[in-house]
Amino acid sequence: MAKITPKENFLKLRHGGTPEYVPFYSIMGAPYKGESAVASAMLPLYNSTQFQDGGKDMWGVPYAAASEGVASTMPDSRIVMLEDISDWSKVVQFPKANDVDLEKVYQETLKRVDRSQSCLKIGPNLGPFQQLVGFMGFEGALTALYTDPEECKALLNAMVDHLEPFFEPMADVFKPDWWSLTDDTCAATTPFFSPAIYEDVFLPIYKRLAASAQKRDIPVLFHNCGKIGEFIPFMIDFGVELTEPAQEINDLNALKEQFKGKISFAGGWGWGQHIPEGYPNNWDEEAFRQDIRDTIDKWSVGGAYAFAGFPVGVRGDTEVNHVTEVMRDEVHTYGRKVYGYTD
Repeated sequence: MAKITPKENFLKLRHGGTPEYVPFYSIMGAPYKGESAVASAMLPLYNSTQFQDGGKDMWGVPYAAASEGVASTMPDSRIVMLEDISDWSKVVQFPKANDVDLEKVYQETLKRVDRSQSCLKIGPNLGPFQQLVGFMGFEGALTALYTDPEECKALLNAMVDHLEPFFEPMADVFKPDWWSLTDDTCAATTPFFSPAIYEDVFLPIYKRLAASAQKRDIPVLFHNCGKIGEFIPFMIDFGVELTEPAQEINDLNALKEQFKGKISFAGGWGWGQHIPEGYPNNWDEEAFRQDIRDTIDKWSVGGAYAFAGFPVGVRGDTEVNHVTEVMRDEVHTYGRKVYGYTD
């Protein structure tokens, strides 16, 4: 069998297809053994300090270091920026765009991304529900969606209006292999809101965010945590052909069968459910590798699957780098065996 590039192999996941080997999907596109199935293009369109403790995102939402020592930041839940959804036009800060030469940024991207080997993803930096939560907190956002959906729609459409002029140029200059969207609309056991609210408030927004890709037949790659099954028909409607992190709280095999030929899933392995016993001081590497193999065996049947896993360490945890390396190595090695692929 002829060798296939990581890019070609990953693109076989379009329309729920079967790759020649199980790909590894990394949100940030970190390569392993010279391979990266998907790499990201980053556009400095708006100023943001949200990855700093005490920083703000481009809409003015304050961020703080996450709890329990995790090396990340989250919207600061101690501060409610928007108390009443009807006040959004007076409270929400619409950022001024930077003067960005898209062609120059693309040429810089090509210095680190080999497009003959890796897919390139890019897309709008807006998660509508999560942004609403950032403004109002979970309780405030959910209440606003129930009591005043029209104001929620007005705010979200105004935000898309502000960003939309960049979508067509981004698609034309970068000609991405995947159009990247992100939002977290589901908890571990159920969505945060009903399919009716999704269809009324969010589906039109996602369609606007995905329109530039759909008209160019660029598949949408959608990051959406939680139990997502109820929302998949809507996702397919706005062009989603792969969703991640596809957590194992979903029955991925059942979803693959239900939506056969339409969508693929990258995930099936959550760090919280697979932290090896004794980690970080005394853990069994072979048992951990077997866990990876078991995961691939479970979800790879019938294709439409890429492995995605993200070990997360607290600040000062250097062992997380080792466990990530072992995980990547096992996916790289064993993932090539399940469909009989040979280099």
